[in-house]
Amino acid sequence: MDTFPRTAVYPGSFDPPTKGHLDVLKRATGLFDRVVVGIGRNPEKDSLFSAEERVKLMNTLRPEGVDVVVEAYEGLTVDFAKKHQAVALIRGFRTMSDVESECRLAIANRTVADLETVLMVAAPEHAFTSSRLIREVVGLGGALDRLRAFVPEEVLDCLAEKQIELQQRMEGS
Repeated sequence: MDTFPRTAVYPGSFDPPTKGHLDVLKRATGLFDRVVVGIGRNPEKDSLFSAEERVKLMNTLRPEGVDVVVEAYEGLTVDFAKKHQAVALIRGFRTMSDVESECRLAIANRTVADLETVLMVAAPEHAFTSSRLIREVVGLGGALDRLRAFVPEEVLDCLAEKQIELQQRMEGS
């Protein structure tokens, strides 16, 4: 009997990757043989980092010793999941309002693509981590040392570079 790796796709914008994202990824690797981190493009969000930068960051941060692939994609998440022969999508959530929208999405993905969704509740220490909040702090020139609780040091260093770029752009305008 041939066995194949049970693959899950963990999609998101990961802009920037947070400690909460990494916690969900680490827990997902305990449930699946292979996890593909799909760095998607959300047209409703202004990105701080390019897709290439986010792939590079996630490759730096991903857990060692497990089968994790990081790849950027455009288009439908279900098509990306089919490309990787995924049996499930991994989604993290923090609040009850997240649960409602994630349930709607899970039902749609099962209906449209016969793809199950595994919802993983955020660890308590990451329940209030928000990539949007982090982008706002960076964009508005806030103190980055306060973000240390939310992002790994490698990301903090990249955020500092982005903040300088944004300030220089604003001064040049």
